[in-house]
Amino acid sequence: MPTYDYRCDACGHEFEEFQSMAASPLRKCPACGKLKLKRLIGTGAGVIFKGSGFYETDYRSDNYQKAADAEKKSKSETKSSGDEKKSDTKKTDKKSDSKPKKKADAKASK
Repeated sequence: MPTYDYRCDACGHEFEEFQSMAASPLRKCPACGKLKLKRLIGTGAGVIFKGSGFYETDYRSDNYQKAADAEKKSKSETKSSGDEKKSDTKKTDKKSDSKPKKKADAKASK
């Protein structure tokens, strides 16, 4: 049940009232007793879905989602360049392994 803000046009008294959404707005001011009470338009609160299957990040803004996608891409590019560096070192290791074998083979044949 939401909380509504009220203000009396006669005396200026302001207060909050906890009411059902189906309840009709109050009309009588509790301070002065006149029928000049008005329901104010409040800032309200965002709808929060609770329970399994709802996540806080499901309803993020487009800007947030674009930034998150860009971050994921940059991370994947960093990983792929890191993999290339690893594969380069493996290639050089293989080359260095093959050279001593040739030298060993040459010494054995002498």
